[in-house]
Amino acid sequence: MKLKIYTAAEVRELRRKSGQTQYKFWQCLHITQSGGSRYESGHKMPAPVQLLLNITFGTEAKSAACVNALRELAKPPKKTKAPKPAKPAKEVTAFGMLP
Repeated sequence: MKLKIYTAAEVRELRRKSGQTQYKFWQCLHITQSGGSRYESGHKMPAPVQLLLNITFGTEAKSAACVNALRELAKPPKKTKAPKPAKPAKEVTAFGMLP
């Protein structure tokens, strides 16, 4: 699955079209206003931010694919059965014999 990489200008335009302030727009993504301002100014957006933008503003299919990929990552790894260790041979002792 290939994510769309949003540029600073695209994100700024999305926010402006939605009519929201930086505070409100970035708050829904759990990003501070100052962080959002930096991204809109051209600072590199980390992969998790790009992922959130794809989930939020992507198509239904793209959003679902992103969420499903995250769910797969969250699953615990499948356990492979290790071979059982061989049982040690039992010592044969004569019962009732004196040493």
